[in-house]
Amino acid sequence: MYRPLADEIRPENLDDIVGQRHILGPNGILRRIILSGNIPNLVFYGPSGTGKTTVANIIAAATNRKLYKLNATTAGISDIREIIDELDTFVTPNGALLYLDEIQYFNKKQQQSLLEFIENGKITLISATTENPYFYVFNAILSRSTVFEFKPVAAEDIIPAVERAVKIMESRTNLKAEIQDGVAIHIARACGGDVRKAVNAVELLFSVSEKTAGIIRITLDDAVQASQKSSMRYDRDGDGHYDILSAFQKSIRGSDPDAALHYLACLLEAGDLISACRRLLVIAAEDIGLAYPAAISITKACVDSAIQLGLPEASIPLAEAAVLLSTAPKSNSANSAIKAAIADVKAGKSGDIPRHLKNVHADGADVKSVEKYKYAHDYPNHYIKQQYLPDVLKGVKYYEYGDNKTEQLAKAYWDAIKER
Repeated sequence: MYRPLADEIRPENLDDIVGQRHILGPNGILRRIILSGNIPNLVFYGPSGTGKTTVANIIAAATNRKLYKLNATTAGISDIREIIDELDTFVTPNGALLYLDEIQYFNKKQQQSLLEFIENGKITLISATTENPYFYVFNAILSRSTVFEFKPVAAEDIIPAVERAVKIMESRTNLKAEIQDGVAIHIARACGGDVRKAVNAVELLFSVSEKTAGIIRITLDDAVQASQKSSMRYDRDGDGHYDILSAFQKSIRGSDPDAALHYLACLLEAGDLISACRRLLVIAAEDIGLAYPAAISITKACVDSAIQLGLPEASIPLAEAAVLLSTAPKSNSANSAIKAAIADVKAGKSGDIPRHLKNVHADGADVKSVEKYKYAHDYPNHYIKQQYLPDVLKGVKYYEYGDNKTEQLAKAYWDAIKER
C-alpha cells in the first residue's frame, strides 16, 4: 500500500523535529511539558507543515491515554458523542487524548460540547489551527488551554529533512541520486517554511527525474519547476491574506519602497489584484493624505490601468503607485480628524444644527431676531467668522494641520486671514 513520503519521514521523537526551537528546544516550555508527562489542554497555532500533528502524535505515544483524531472540517457532534460514550470504559481507563485539527471549523455549540470533559480531565484536548485562535476559538476553550505558536521553519533547518527524504527515496527506489548543486537549498527556501512541501517536492523529483543504470539525476531546473510558487502561504479568507496586506500598508507608511514592492509581489503572485488595488487607494487617503493630495488621483489612475491591463502587466502601474506612495510625504491628519468626529457622533454629541445653517429661507413673522446666515463669498478673502458646529460642540477641534509643507502653507494662509 502506498504511503506518502511525508508520513513515512514524520519524526517520532522531539529531537528529530525540525524548527520550533522556541518551544521545543532544550529549554523550551512545550518540551518540558511533554517530558513532565502532565499534559494540559493545548492549542497549536501555525501554518501547515510546521509540526503540529507530529508533536500531537509524540504526546500521544508518551501518555497512557487512547488517542482520537478528528478533523473539524468533516467531524460533527456525533463524532464527539462517540468519544464521550467510551469514557470511563475499559477502552479509555486513563481518559482520552483528542487531537482536533482545524478547530476553527467547529461552531460554538460543537466546541462547547467538549467543555465538561476537558474541565474534569476525562478528555485532554490538543487542538490545532492555521488561523489565529484568539479570533476563531471560543473563549471557554481558550481559557482552559495553553496556546503555542508554531512558526514557519527556516530554510537551514529544512535542509536536513530534504537530505533525509532523499535517502529514504533512494532506499525505496533502489536508485543512487546524483543531485546538482543548489537543489537542496532551493527546495528548502521555496517551500515557504513548510517541511511537508519540501518532502513532497523530493518525492515528486524522484518520479520525474531522468533515470539510467541505477542512477537518478536530479537537476536544479527540475527542482525549480517542482517547487514553483510553493512558497506562497496565502488564503484570501485567512490570516495570511491580512498579514500581507497589513505588512504592505505598514511598509508604505514607513516609507520603505523595497518592502512595499516585496509585499505587493506576494499579492500579485497569489493573483490577488483586487486586494492590492483597494489597499493602495486606502493608503493614498489614510497615510499620504493632505501632505500630497494629488497622490490619490495618481493612485486611482494606476489602479484603473492595472484593472484594464490585468496580470501580469498590471504589476507595472501598481509598482509605480507603491513606490510613489512609499516615497511621498506622509500625513494622517484627515484620517485622525474624521475618526475623532465619528467618535463624538457615536457618543451622542450631535446637538441641534445652528438655525442660520438650516435649510430655511424665510422665518415666520412671529420669529424675532433670528441670526441670519452670512454668505462667505460676500466677504473679503471669502471668509466671515460665524458658528458652524452645534452648541454642544462649540469650539471643538478635530483637524490639526500636519507638519508637512502642503498643510503648513494652508495653515499660514488661513491664520493670516482669520487674524485680520
